[in-house]
Amino acid sequence: MASENDIHMDTFIPYMRDVTRCERSLHELNLMWRLIESSAKMHCAEEAHSMLPMMAATREGFQRLEKDLVHSMVAESVHEVLSEISTCAHHVIDIVVRNLYERTADVGFLATDLTLCNYVAGLSDQPGIIDRLREYQRKYTVYDEIMLLDLAGTVLAQIDETSPVDGSHDPLLAHTLASHGFVETFRHTNLRPHQAQALLYTQRMLHPQTGQPCGVLCLSFDFLGEMSGIFAGSSAADGRCVALLLNDQNRVLASSDAHWIAPGTVVPTNQNGAPDLYIHSGRTYLVQTVSASAYQGYPGPAGWKGQVMIPIEQAFGTKIMRCVDSLSPEVAQGLLAHAQSFCPPLYDIIQAADSIRRVVWNGQVMTAGQRGGSSRLKSVLEQIGETGTRTNQVFTQSIRDLYDTVLSAGLRDSQSLTQLLVDVLDRNLYERANDCRWWALSPVLRQLLTQADAQGGTDTALLNQATQVLEHINSLYTVYTRLMVYDRSGRILCASHPQLADGSSVLEQHIDSTTLQAVLQLGDSQSYHVSPWSAPHAGTEGATYVYHAPIRAMDADDRTVGGIAIVFNAMPELQTMLASALTGKPKTRAMYVNRQGLVLASTDPATPSGSTVALPAGPVQQLLEVQPGASHAVIAVHQQQYCIVGASVSRGYREFKTSDGYRDDVLALSVETFGQVEAHSQTPSAASHAIHSASNGMHGIEMATFYVGQQLFALRAESVLEALPATAISAVSAGRLPYCVGTLPRHTQGQVTGYVWVFDLTELLTGQRSRITAQSQVIVLEHGERKLGVLVSALHGVHHFEAQSIIAAPSMAGGPELLVSELIQANHGALLVQCINPQGLLHALQRKPQEAAMRDLPPSPLKA
Repeated sequence: MASENDIHMDTFIPYMRDVTRCERSLHELNLMWRLIESSAKMHCAEEAHSMLPMMAATREGFQRLEKDLVHSMVAESVHEVLSEISTCAHHVIDIVVRNLYERTADVGFLATDLTLCNYVAGLSDQPGIIDRLREYQRKYTVYDEIMLLDLAGTVLAQIDETSPVDGSHDPLLAHTLASHGFVETFRHTNLRPHQAQALLYTQRMLHPQTGQPCGVLCLSFDFLGEMSGIFAGSSAADGRCVALLLNDQNRVLASSDAHWIAPGTVVPTNQNGAPDLYIHSGRTYLVQTVSASAYQGYPGPAGWKGQVMIPIEQAFGTKIMRCVDSLSPEVAQGLLAHAQSFCPPLYDIIQAADSIRRVVWNGQVMTAGQRGGSSRLKSVLEQIGETGTRTNQVFTQSIRDLYDTVLSAGLRDSQSLTQLLVDVLDRNLYERANDCRWWALSPVLRQLLTQADAQGGTDTALLNQATQVLEHINSLYTVYTRLMVYDRSGRILCASHPQLADGSSVLEQHIDSTTLQAVLQLGDSQSYHVSPWSAPHAGTEGATYVYHAPIRAMDADDRTVGGIAIVFNAMPELQTMLASALTGKPKTRAMYVNRQGLVLASTDPATPSGSTVALPAGPVQQLLEVQPGASHAVIAVHQQQYCIVGASVSRGYREFKTSDGYRDDVLALSVETFGQVEAHSQTPSAASHAIHSASNGMHGIEMATFYVGQQLFALRAESVLEALPATAISAVSAGRLPYCVGTLPRHTQGQVTGYVWVFDLTELLTGQRSRITAQSQVIVLEHGERKLGVLVSALHGVHHFEAQSIIAAPSMAGGPELLVSELIQANHGALLVQCINPQGLLHALQRKPQEAAMRDLPPSPLKA
């Protein structure tokens, strides 16, 4: 994330309604505190002398917080947008590169097809050559044209009848003939005369007898169709931004909205991820540009990049929901306790706001004993009370907005990440379904099984030739553990890499009867069968997919004589997909699972492949029910960690899993962790304890409210001296003092003027020692001549209550020594607040527990 200093705040604030509202509220409050301080100095300086340091501290804190909070809100909002469009840009370029890698393998293998090589070399004149090319294209539908050309560039065969080509002298043909490997070309060419630009993969073909070049194979990739599918599956599909594929000159090769930014346009780029604005065609954009990363050693076309551009007026204020509002108070507050790890600026703001709240709380407490002063002082005190309440409201809402922005970014990123993972998986498995069906058409394999079916045996030479074909294929397509050919009885006749890890051979195995029957019943060369992931299969050494296709006889009846099985090397392939998508995400784990939660592959050591992911009941468990093609993310507790859990379900790719009859929903899950759930969280929820219209103006009884755990308590304000941060407690051994956690210094004008013993009110009430957090406070109270500090979970506020709303607490035995002697019926009785009786508190500290009982509290180490 860019630092706040890198962001020009004034540029972005006009486009952020939430931030603008927050900035205005903070500025108004800043002015109010200044006016209160100035009024007190001018009209009642003597009476307000003790409060002026509090007012000065509030003003100074506000000046810092106003700037920091606004800057943090802007920075996090910009970061959210940049993260979202960066993920989308990664989505575009990563899928393109992975897809095109498969094309480089295809053209290299098909160029060695013996039937095609014999035809191009003039050794055969097969009338069915066009049918063979079309058969290939029916399986690998990513190609819109397949051509065979001779050395002179004359077209010997092509399948696109709508774009006939007699021949070509395009230099790419000479380049291909001179190259040992594939040649990748993207530009206009007369080989595809009706396309402005064509993405071609060409490779020379060798004479089967002489080994010399005899022609060229040309595969034309359906570039526009592929890009349309990629854009439709990305976050650019919502129309707020435009996703682009760029070349090395920053020229648009493909656009998610050609009416917005057309192909051929040169656009500004932002490859360093800076939070800068860019102007294009009179419109201002945030831009993220991502270069291609090599996949399996293939770098992609030189200079190609993914880019997303979002207009500045569309970038902010379009959250799908208020994330924080959808959370339970326990999760929302528990997660916020880890803000220092997942969003340091948010943590810093919370700390600063808490400090000012404490100053305001102290100021309101301090004025409680001065209500009988002059009318001018009364006016100042009333303003302090009202402005303090408004300050707390603004802080709470502003922090909530910032918190919501951070979580929204995480939810969107989780959905984008899992969508990328399932898209990559679909495209990879699409190739596996294509491969098994195409290789089933190999003349050598068909001849082997035709002979075995007719004669009951196989010729050794033919068997060796078939084995060599499988080994050759496997050497080019390393995503497979092995390839196997079996007859109608399921007996495996030959295989690549036949030896298993235990020393046995797959040639000793048979295809299981269920799979065999399914393959023998497949109707045509477009059909295939995939063995279920969970079952053990012949030729496998761990959970994986095995793709099967029927092999048909060479004779006229075209009967099924066996099949081919290709064993996907699932573990390393799936792990690579997961790991590559998690680059730069150290707190995120990902996995592929099925609908039942069975883990196919995982980056989480606690949930390895073969285990079942244990998702908590409720919204997280329901992620396994997300519909195909959909994505969702939730914030929840998982494995005792606060997490964002996201899920996407495979939607299929082209005909794969959409119209080819094969269904197997695979989900990608991502789990981003934010921190451990504390067993005894003491973080209270202020939203559930809001006190409304307690009393009007200066009338009523003033109560200082605070939290002990999740419960709201109160003390009469006149018995409270001040609140201090609990982090300042010195853990001094208190000897015979029960519930004592140490001592705390008190200051006046920067000098230590005394100490008080601090007692844990939570331990007194519940028997469990408090865990001191950033919100923990010590309330210093005075009763008679005694001063002591009580450790509480957090401060709440200072409120006026009508006398009739305060009732005596029920008790089996009354008297002045009750710890809770009164109850406040706040919010017209909807909220009960327990009032601590100072005399009862002293008595409880003296008498409990009995084994540590003492007669009296000792005096403070120094006079307070």
